[in-house]
Amino acid sequence: MRNRQINPMLAVFIVLLVYNSFRAGAYSSPTQWLMFKLLMLPGIIIGLAFHEYAHAIVAFKLGDPTPKMQGRVTINPVAHIDWLGFAALLLCGFGWGQPVEINPWNFKNRRRDELLVSVAGVAMNLLIAIIFAFIAKGIYMAAGPNILSVGMGNIVWQMIINVIFINLVLMIFNLIPCPPLDGFSIVGELFNLKTTELYWNIYKYGNLILLALILFDITDMILSPAVSFCFNLLQNLIIF
Repeated sequence: MRNRQINPMLAVFIVLLVYNSFRAGAYSSPTQWLMFKLLMLPGIIIGLAFHEYAHAIVAFKLGDPTPKMQGRVTINPVAHIDWLGFAALLLCGFGWGQPVEINPWNFKNRRRDELLVSVAGVAMNLLIAIIFAFIAKGIYMAAGPNILSVGMGNIVWQMIINVIFINLVLMIFNLIPCPPLDGFSIVGELFNLKTTELYWNIYKYGNLILLALILFDITDMILSPAVSFCFNLLQNLIIF
């Protein structure tokens, strides 16, 4: 997600999501909930940090010094994590990272380079998912099926699987062609929509549109089958 400005409407939306999670029983067992989140934590941190780092490094390599001047050309999670968005992600599964600011006027080919910067984040999430799939395969080949049942081994295994899963979620979620997600920028650059009034009208209300899509579970209708397909594909081709 590329727009991280916090406003009262977003705060109310987060509270509603937390309330819905509470009603659904997500917090009925605090110990189990905490353990689940701890197992998810490495995947969240890696996914968010590397996603934003990819935007920063590609923009910098294409001639824009802005990310470098703002200390964003780093894999240090502290430089990329928005703590309110991070907390929201842990509590209700919806969050955001610190945006990478760019100045497209520094690019030699503005349309092409903006497209590359937008694609960089989701491409990085896919790359991380593939890398950790190979790591999982290596561990499974070395330790065998027992890795799934042994205490500490099972914890490490679950963390690795979560890294794969979360990065696939981040990749597909950000590919949804709705502002302020990367997918909207990608579609806009591919079809040169920034020259149209429709593009900017949709962009203006992008936050409201995205919140509505999440609130009415439309994003889940996209994410669930797409993530399952990609995860099963990696599992069948690489892990097992």
